[in-house]
Amino acid sequence: MQWTLEQLKAFVEAAETGSFSAAARKLGKAQSRVSTAIANLEIDLGFELFDRSAKLPVLTEAGKEMLIDAKAILQQCHRMNSRAMAVTGGEPVAFNVAMDEAVPIQTFEILFERLAEAFPELKLTILNGSQDDIATWVNEGRADIGFIFRVKPLSESLDWYDIETVKQCLITGHDHPLALIEHPHEDDLVKYRQLAIRDRLGYSQEEPLSPRYWHVDSYYYISNLITRNLGWAFVPEHIVTHEWMEGSVKELSTAELSSPPLLTLSAIKRKARGWDKVMIWIDTTLNTLFHNQ
Repeated sequence: MQWTLEQLKAFVEAAETGSFSAAARKLGKAQSRVSTAIANLEIDLGFELFDRSAKLPVLTEAGKEMLIDAKAILQQCHRMNSRAMAVTGGEPVAFNVAMDEAVPIQTFEILFERLAEAFPELKLTILNGSQDDIATWVNEGRADIGFIFRVKPLSESLDWYDIETVKQCLITGHDHPLALIEHPHEDDLVKYRQLAIRDRLGYSQEEPLSPRYWHVDSYYYISNLITRNLGWAFVPEHIVTHEWMEGSVKELSTAELSSPPLLTLSAIKRKARGWDKVMIWIDTTLNTLFHNQ
Protein backbone atom coordinates (compact mmCIF):
# COMPACT_ATOMS: atom_id res chain seq x y z
CA MET A 1 0.00 0.00 0.00
CA GLN A 2 1.19 3.50 -0.87
CA TRP A 3 -0.79 5.65 1.55
CA THR A 4 0.93 8.71 2.99
CA LEU A 5 0.88 10.59 6.27
CA GLU A 6 -0.75 13.54 4.52
CA GLN A 7 -3.63 11.27 3.50
CA LEU A 8 -4.00 9.94 7.05
CA LYS A 9 -4.00 13.47 8.47
CA ALA A 10 -6.71 14.53 6.01
CA PHE A 11 -8.78 11.46 6.86
CA VAL A 12 -8.51 11.93 10.62
CA GLU A 13 -9.28 15.65 10.50
CA ALA A 14 -12.29 15.09 8.22
CA ALA A 15 -13.61 12.39 10.56
CA GLU A 16 -13.14 14.53 13.67
CA THR A 17 -14.40 17.84 12.26
CA GLY A 18 -17.30 16.29 10.34
CA SER A 19 -16.58 17.74 6.91
CA PHE A 20 -13.87 18.01 4.28
CA SER A 21 -14.08 21.81 4.28
CA ALA A 22 -13.60 22.04 8.05
CA ALA A 23 -10.65 19.64 7.80
CA ALA A 24 -9.14 21.80 5.06
CA ARG A 25 -9.43 24.92 7.20
CA LYS A 26 -7.81 23.21 10.17
CA LEU A 27 -4.98 21.84 8.04
CA GLY A 28 -4.53 25.13 6.14
CA LYS A 29 -5.06 23.43 2.79
CA ALA A 30 -7.49 23.73 -0.11
CA GLN A 31 -10.62 21.59 0.22
CA SER A 32 -9.88 19.96 -3.13
CA ARG A 33 -6.52 18.80 -1.82
CA VAL A 34 -8.11 17.23 1.27
CA SER A 35 -10.84 15.57 -0.80
CA THR A 36 -8.27 14.20 -3.24
CA ALA A 37 -6.06 12.89 -0.43
CA ILE A 38 -8.98 10.99 1.11
CA ALA A 39 -10.16 9.67 -2.26
CA ASN A 40 -6.66 8.39 -3.06
CA LEU A 41 -6.46 6.77 0.37
CA GLU A 42 -9.75 4.98 -0.30
CA ILE A 43 -8.47 3.78 -3.69
CA ASP A 44 -5.30 2.46 -2.12
CA LEU A 45 -7.19 0.71 0.71
CA GLY A 46 -9.80 -0.71 -1.63
CA PHE A 47 -12.92 0.48 0.20
CA GLU A 48 -14.78 3.70 1.09
CA LEU A 49 -14.03 5.45 4.35
CA PHE A 50 -16.96 7.85 4.12
CA ASP A 51 -20.56 7.60 2.98
CA ARG A 52 -21.00 10.71 0.82
CA SER A 53 -24.71 10.28 0.08
CA ALA A 54 -25.76 12.83 2.72
CA LYS A 55 -24.95 16.53 2.95
CA LEU A 56 -21.96 15.81 5.17
CA PRO A 57 -19.66 12.78 4.92
CA VAL A 58 -20.36 10.01 7.44
CA LEU A 59 -17.84 7.34 8.39
CA THR A 60 -18.60 3.87 7.10
CA GLU A 61 -18.18 0.92 9.47
CA ALA A 62 -14.83 0.16 7.82
CA GLY A 63 -13.95 3.85 8.15
CA LYS A 64 -14.60 3.77 11.90
CA GLU A 65 -12.14 0.89 12.28
CA MET A 66 -9.52 2.57 10.08
CA LEU A 67 -9.83 5.80 12.06
CA ILE A 68 -8.52 4.01 15.15
CA ASP A 69 -5.49 2.73 13.23
CA ALA A 70 -4.86 6.06 11.51
CA LYS A 71 -4.82 7.93 14.82
CA ALA A 72 -2.41 5.38 16.28
CA ILE A 73 -0.04 5.74 13.31
CA LEU A 74 -0.03 9.53 13.50
CA GLN A 75 0.50 9.38 17.23
CA GLN A 76 3.48 7.08 16.78
CA CYS A 77 4.94 9.48 14.19
CA HIS A 78 4.56 12.38 16.60
CA ARG A 79 6.31 10.38 19.32
CA MET A 80 9.12 9.45 16.95
CA ASN A 81 9.69 13.08 15.98
CA SER A 82 9.63 14.22 19.59
CA ARG A 83 12.02 11.52 20.68
CA ALA A 84 14.40 12.25 17.83
CA MET A 85 14.52 15.90 18.90
CA ALA A 86 15.31 14.80 22.47
CA VAL A 87 18.30 12.60 21.65
CA THR A 88 20.73 15.50 21.88
CA GLY A 89 18.94 17.09 24.84
CA GLY A 90 20.29 17.29 28.35
CA GLU A 91 19.33 15.06 31.25
CA PRO A 92 16.71 16.61 33.61
CA VAL A 93 17.55 17.03 37.30
CA ALA A 94 13.93 16.52 38.44
CA PHE A 95 11.02 14.49 37.12
CA ASN A 96 7.39 14.26 38.24
CA VAL A 97 5.20 11.19 37.67
CA ALA A 98 1.44 11.23 38.29
CA MET A 99 -0.49 7.97 38.32
CA ASP A 100 -3.77 6.32 39.16
CA GLU A 101 -3.65 4.44 42.46
CA ALA A 102 -4.84 1.28 40.71
CA VAL A 103 -1.91 0.91 38.28
CA PRO A 104 -0.09 -2.45 38.55
CA ILE A 105 1.92 -1.31 41.53
CA GLN A 106 4.51 -4.10 41.54
CA THR A 107 5.46 -3.31 37.94
CA PHE A 108 5.82 0.37 38.76
CA GLU A 109 7.85 -0.39 41.88
CA ILE A 110 10.31 -2.32 39.70
CA LEU A 111 10.30 0.61 37.26
CA PHE A 112 11.18 3.10 40.02
CA GLU A 113 13.83 0.77 41.44
CA ARG A 114 15.54 0.62 38.06
CA LEU A 115 15.05 4.36 37.57
CA ALA A 116 16.98 5.00 40.78
CA GLU A 117 19.85 2.91 39.43
CA ALA A 118 19.84 4.51 35.98
CA PHE A 119 19.54 8.12 37.22
CA PRO A 120 20.95 8.19 40.78
CA GLU A 121 20.96 12.01 40.98
CA LEU A 122 17.41 12.47 39.69
CA LYS A 123 14.89 14.12 42.04
CA LEU A 124 11.69 12.15 41.54
CA THR A 125 8.18 13.14 42.67
CA ILE A 126 5.33 10.60 42.53
CA LEU A 127 1.74 11.86 42.67
CA ASN A 128 -1.53 9.89 42.91
CA GLY A 129 -4.91 11.13 41.74
CA SER A 130 -7.99 10.71 39.56
CA GLN A 131 -7.93 11.04 35.77
CA ASP A 132 -8.86 14.72 36.02
CA ASP A 133 -6.23 15.38 38.68
CA ILE A 134 -3.54 13.70 36.60
CA ALA A 135 -4.60 15.35 33.33
CA THR A 136 -4.58 18.76 35.03
CA TRP A 137 -1.14 18.21 36.59
CA VAL A 138 0.33 17.09 33.26
CA ASN A 139 -1.35 19.91 31.34
CA GLU A 140 -0.07 22.52 33.80
CA GLY A 141 3.45 21.09 33.81
CA ARG A 142 3.27 19.93 37.45
CA ALA A 143 3.77 16.37 36.19
CA ASP A 144 5.98 15.34 33.29
CA ILE A 145 4.07 12.17 32.53
CA GLY A 146 0.85 10.58 33.80
CA PHE A 147 -0.51 7.05 33.88
CA ILE A 148 -4.28 6.67 33.85
CA PHE A 149 -7.18 4.40 32.97
CA ARG A 150 -8.93 6.64 30.43
CA VAL A 151 -12.68 7.03 30.96
CA LYS A 152 -13.36 10.18 28.90
CA PRO A 153 -11.71 12.33 26.20
CA LEU A 154 -8.61 14.30 27.13
CA SER A 155 -7.63 17.88 26.37
CA GLU A 156 -6.32 18.49 22.84
CA SER A 157 -3.11 19.78 24.42
CA LEU A 158 -2.31 16.28 25.68
CA ASP A 159 -0.82 13.29 23.91
CA TRP A 160 -1.69 9.76 25.03
CA TYR A 161 -0.73 6.26 24.08
CA ASP A 162 -1.89 2.90 25.37
CA ILE A 163 0.56 0.74 27.33
CA GLU A 164 -1.30 -2.36 28.47
CA THR A 165 -4.75 -3.91 28.63
CA VAL A 166 -5.48 -4.93 32.20
CA LYS A 167 -7.71 -7.94 32.87
CA GLN A 168 -10.36 -7.60 35.55
CA CYS A 169 -11.51 -10.34 37.92
CA LEU A 170 -15.00 -10.94 39.29
CA ILE A 171 -14.80 -11.21 43.08
CA THR A 172 -17.09 -11.58 46.06
CA GLY A 173 -16.69 -12.44 49.74
CA HIS A 174 -16.20 -16.03 50.88
CA ASP A 175 -19.50 -15.95 52.80
CA HIS A 176 -21.52 -14.12 50.16
CA PRO A 177 -24.33 -16.10 48.41
CA LEU A 178 -22.55 -15.70 45.07
CA ALA A 179 -19.56 -17.59 46.42
CA LEU A 180 -21.58 -20.78 46.00
CA ILE A 181 -21.94 -20.17 42.23
CA GLU A 182 -18.69 -20.97 40.44
CA HIS A 183 -19.91 -19.83 36.99
CA PRO A 184 -22.44 -17.02 37.59
CA HIS A 185 -24.59 -15.58 34.81
CA GLU A 186 -25.60 -11.92 34.61
CA ASP A 187 -29.01 -12.94 35.97
CA ASP A 188 -27.22 -14.10 39.13
CA LEU A 189 -25.17 -10.92 39.52
CA VAL A 190 -28.06 -8.48 39.16
CA LYS A 191 -29.69 -9.93 42.29
CA TYR A 192 -26.92 -8.60 44.52
CA ARG A 193 -25.16 -5.33 45.28
CA GLN A 194 -22.33 -4.34 42.94
CA LEU A 195 -19.42 -2.17 44.10
CA ALA A 196 -18.48 -0.12 41.03
CA ILE A 197 -15.48 2.16 40.56
CA ARG A 198 -16.02 5.89 40.13
CA ASP A 199 -13.51 8.65 40.71
CA ARG A 200 -14.13 11.47 43.15
CA LEU A 201 -15.35 13.79 40.37
CA GLY A 202 -18.09 11.36 39.40
CA TYR A 203 -16.68 9.69 36.30
CA SER A 204 -17.32 5.97 36.16
CA GLN A 205 -14.96 3.47 34.59
CA GLU A 206 -17.78 0.96 34.26
CA GLU A 207 -21.53 0.99 33.83
CA PRO A 208 -23.01 -0.89 36.81
CA LEU A 209 -24.56 -4.17 35.79
CA SER A 210 -26.71 -4.53 38.88
CA PRO A 211 -29.52 -2.06 39.66
CA ARG A 212 -28.29 -2.26 43.26
CA TYR A 213 -24.87 -0.69 43.39
CA TRP A 214 -22.50 1.47 45.38
CA HIS A 215 -19.94 3.78 43.80
CA VAL A 216 -16.48 3.78 45.40
CA ASP A 217 -13.44 5.76 44.25
CA SER A 218 -10.78 3.14 45.07
CA TYR A 219 -10.33 -0.43 43.84
CA TYR A 220 -8.45 -1.17 47.06
CA TYR A 221 -11.32 0.01 49.23
CA ILE A 222 -13.76 -1.90 47.03
CA SER A 223 -11.70 -5.04 47.64
CA ASN A 224 -11.70 -4.47 51.38
CA LEU A 225 -15.49 -4.03 51.39
CA ILE A 226 -15.84 -7.23 49.36
CA THR A 227 -14.04 -9.16 52.13
CA ARG A 228 -16.95 -8.10 54.39
CA ASN A 229 -19.45 -9.74 51.99
CA LEU A 230 -21.06 -6.44 51.01
CA GLY A 231 -21.48 -7.43 47.36
CA TRP A 232 -19.48 -8.27 44.25
CA ALA A 233 -17.16 -6.30 41.96
CA PHE A 234 -14.86 -6.28 38.98
CA VAL A 235 -11.33 -5.30 40.05
CA PRO A 236 -7.97 -5.40 38.24
CA GLU A 237 -6.31 -8.81 38.35
CA HIS A 238 -3.09 -7.48 39.89
CA ILE A 239 -5.02 -6.28 42.95
CA VAL A 240 -6.68 -9.67 43.50
CA THR A 241 -3.37 -11.52 43.17
CA HIS A 242 -1.38 -9.13 45.36
CA GLU A 243 0.04 -10.83 48.46
CA TRP A 244 -1.97 -8.71 50.91
CA MET A 245 -5.25 -9.61 49.17
CA GLU A 246 -4.55 -13.18 48.08
CA GLY A 247 -7.04 -15.62 49.59
CA SER A 248 -9.19 -12.98 51.25
CA VAL A 249 -11.80 -12.83 48.45
CA LYS A 250 -13.51 -15.42 46.28
CA GLU A 251 -12.76 -15.15 42.56
CA LEU A 252 -15.63 -16.25 40.31
CA SER A 253 -15.56 -17.36 36.69
CA THR A 254 -16.51 -14.83 34.00
CA ALA A 255 -17.00 -17.53 31.34
CA GLU A 256 -20.78 -17.08 31.31
CA LEU A 257 -20.69 -13.27 31.07
CA SER A 258 -21.12 -11.50 27.74
CA SER A 259 -18.26 -9.05 28.07
CA PRO A 260 -16.17 -8.87 31.26
CA PRO A 261 -14.77 -5.33 31.35
CA LEU A 262 -11.17 -4.60 30.46
CA LEU A 263 -9.13 -1.60 31.52
CA THR A 264 -6.56 0.08 29.29
CA LEU A 265 -3.60 1.69 31.00
CA SER A 266 -2.47 4.79 29.10
CA ALA A 267 0.38 7.27 29.43
CA ILE A 268 -0.24 10.98 28.86
CA LYS A 269 2.06 13.96 28.32
CA ARG A 270 1.79 17.49 27.02
CA LYS A 271 2.14 17.71 23.25
CA ALA A 272 4.43 20.68 23.71
CA ARG A 273 6.79 18.75 25.98
CA GLY A 274 9.66 16.98 24.27
CA TRP A 275 11.02 13.52 25.06
CA ASP A 276 14.03 13.93 27.35
CA LYS A 277 16.30 11.06 28.39
CA VAL A 278 14.28 10.18 31.49
CA MET A 279 10.96 10.04 29.64
CA ILE A 280 12.46 7.92 26.85
CA TRP A 281 13.95 5.59 29.46
CA ILE A 282 10.63 5.27 31.34
CA ASP A 283 8.71 4.59 28.13
CA THR A 284 11.15 1.91 26.97
CA THR A 285 11.55 0.23 30.36
CA LEU A 286 7.84 0.18 31.18
CA ASN A 287 6.98 -1.42 27.84
CA THR A 288 9.68 -4.02 28.41
CA LEU A 289 8.38 -4.82 31.90
CA PHE A 290 4.80 -5.32 30.71
CA HIS A 291 5.71 -7.31 27.63
CA ASN A 292 7.99 -9.65 29.60
CA GLN A 293 5.32 -10.52 32.18
